[in-house]
Amino acid sequence: MPDADDLRALARSSPWLFTTLRFTHRRGRPAEGVRAWLRRPDALRVETLDGALVQVVREPGGTVPAAPGLRADGLVAEPRRYLDRDGDPMFENYHWVALLDPVEFADGQDRAGEGAGPVGPPLEIGAVREVAHGGRPAWEAVVATTDAYEPRCGCCSLLRDPEIDRLEWDDAAERFAGKRYPSATRVRLDVGTGVCVLTEVLDGSWAGDGHEVLIEAVDEPMADELFGRRPSRGLRRAREAWGDGGSS
Repeated sequence: MPDADDLRALARSSPWLFTTLRFTHRRGRPAEGVRAWLRRPDALRVETLDGALVQVVREPGGTVPAAPGLRADGLVAEPRRYLDRDGDPMFENYHWVALLDPVEFADGQDRAGEGAGPVGPPLEIGAVREVAHGGRPAWEAVVATTDAYEPRCGCCSLLRDPEIDRLEWDDAAERFAGKRYPSATRVRLDVGTGVCVLTEVLDGSWAGDGHEVLIEAVDEPMADELFGRRPSRGLRRAREAWGDGGSS
């Protein structure tokens, strides 16, 4: 059975586990969904679930850093430095970037900015379970943030934390007055990609909040035309072959 160290290693490993990803993403109340095609390091296409184009992002110059020290199972063993890569192309905000590379679950940081690198673990991690998510193996645990939790962006972090809100918002005392912060959040990572496919707040004022990703394909070929402004006839035929009329 996987343990907390295994979950942290998986959370570090996404940049080296896949090159392309097709998936659906839902977040909010009511949950609004999109379908995305990601080709690392620099291309993203986002559509509504019924096929209308929302956004195409091309970010030339993106890179994936050299692979760090790996464990025998191929996961990253060594702590990663904060923001050691630019991240994947963004849709809407950094929450999207963070769920695709959830290293903020693995390695803590000195919030005061006085340290030179990673500090203690950013999460208290409960028992890790092997589960299925969207027909794929995943690891799940109930977690709580520590004072070393440092999200990629404080305004759209994967987990809710009072100190992060205080540091992010000058009016935090008024903005979040009376709010009860979570003591438990369910998180789930896809074993094959390291992507955070689920967060679910279990208590407090934000109980029930979270996101869900359903992975449809990993490392399938993605031609440049996919990242044009409109889907080509060939892309439409390919989507029909993939069965994208809508399983999610």
